[in-house]
Amino acid sequence: MPSTQVKGEVLKTRRVGAYQQLTIVAPGIAEHVRPGHFVALTVGGEESSMLLRRAFSVYRTDNLGVYGGTVDLVVADHGRGTRWLTRVHPHDPIDIVGPLGRPFALPKEAVNCTLVGGGYGSAPLFSLADHLRARGCRIDFVLGAATEDKLFGVLEAKRMSSSVAITTEDGTLGERGRVTDVLPTLLARTSADVVYACGPMGMLQSVARLADLHGAHSQVAVEEAMACGIGVCMTCVMPVVGSDGVTRMVRSCVDGPVFKGDQVRWDALGTVPADALGAGAEVTS
Repeated sequence: MPSTQVKGEVLKTRRVGAYQQLTIVAPGIAEHVRPGHFVALTVGGEESSMLLRRAFSVYRTDNLGVYGGTVDLVVADHGRGTRWLTRVHPHDPIDIVGPLGRPFALPKEAVNCTLVGGGYGSAPLFSLADHLRARGCRIDFVLGAATEDKLFGVLEAKRMSSSVAITTEDGTLGERGRVTDVLPTLLARTSADVVYACGPMGMLQSVARLADLHGAHSQVAVEEAMACGIGVCMTCVMPVVGSDGVTRMVRSCVDGPVFKGDQVRWDALGTVPADALGAGAEVTS
């Protein structure tokens, strides 16, 4: 997919639970986004000392708006950059690059699909569900968060799926616990063929393991810290096993963020495994 840098504009914002949803006019980007793609935004304004962009999965796009193509993002206040984004106003300018990364792979025939989201990580799963439904797939959602206000998309999930399981760690909505507590029962009941997941890395690891135990394929959109988003800085590398059985350190921003769950070396995240291609190689000047 072609990536484009656009001088965008905030069209509207609205509060959704613990998050801020932004609609950004970004013609040239919106029409190329596929489920699982992300975009990178500058933060802080023209005089800001925050040089690094912030990466966000795309929640929704609209290619036919009167203002041009728009992308919708869901932002949580986690630090200076995201705090600035949660406080932007309509008509504020914003620099945006996208679409970036590799999207989810879609099945070629109708299969049973389970979509698992943690917190606002569930955002890209709704456009994915639209594409899966268009192919005749059955959709079941599992959405979880620490508290009710940190869930995202519960009502939307109920409108577009066969079933929705909700978990919160404090029990304020749905079952008390985590998504992995209810996932095994759901996978068995629906005979799921494919599991798609987006959320914290620990959750993704558990989801991939459970999918494998139930004989389902899994695709996970990882949440690795990204500085450039275009594969230059190498800050988001992670160990992934290729189809040839060889572990390579790949860049989650360009080789992902979507990976097959059973190919990620979850136990070695944050390290360079000794058996990875090129590990321990001598560097000479």
